[in-house]
Amino acid sequence: MSEQEKKKILIVDDEPQIVRVLQGYLEKAGFNVVSAMDGIRVFKIFQTEKPDFVILDLNLPGMDGLEICRRIRQDSGVPILMLTARSEEADKIVGLELGADDYIVKPFSPREIVARIKTIFRRVSGDSSLPQTVRAGDLFIDLDRHSVSLADRPIELTPTEFVILTTLARQPRRVFSRSQLMENALGSSFESFDRTIDTHIKNIRLKLEPDPKNPMYIQTVFGLGYKFEAGDNEN
Repeated sequence: MSEQEKKKILIVDDEPQIVRVLQGYLEKAGFNVVSAMDGIRVFKIFQTEKPDFVILDLNLPGMDGLEICRRIRQDSGVPILMLTARSEEADKIVGLELGADDYIVKPFSPREIVARIKTIFRRVSGDSSLPQTVRAGDLFIDLDRHSVSLADRPIELTPTEFVILTTLARQPRRVFSRSQLMENALGSSFESFDRTIDTHIKNIRLKLEPDPKNPMYIQTVFGLGYKFEAGDNEN
């Protein structure tokens, strides 16, 4: 059994045609698929089915996708891919700030959705040739267990946040551009905008930094990107 056959995808969209098409493509790719057509039923299905990935439309009856995303993030770090007909940057930023891993604007290619999901799963699994644990002061990252702790306190990161943090932390003091971080997190074939990475970095800092406005771990290198800087690292 391949790795994706073990994964369950929850599609949350009120357009039956979109659900049918995505379900067909995802099942052909080897995923198990469940669906919800409105915001009210999502949480019951989420609790009973325990999906490994959520495809979430923002415009839903009963409860919009942004509120669903916020509530899921209160208890779960499951990857969330937003579907939206809204092209304004502000809507994307709000979704990312609430904890979504990525977004895609309608109309979209079902093949791109499948590729995006596979990429997120693959990026989360990491590169075994690089260090599998990182310690920097009170911060400890265990890639095998996909866990982060600060002074022995667990830190809950989304899969994309985790990949960005580990990309930086495995190579301390190296400056990564936004495009390099996006490629590591979501793959090189996907278009994005600079504030996508900025928003993920902001979220990581809020969870990780003692003072997010004066970060100790993830530092901005103006005009270039970001680097991990936390004294002497131990791998």
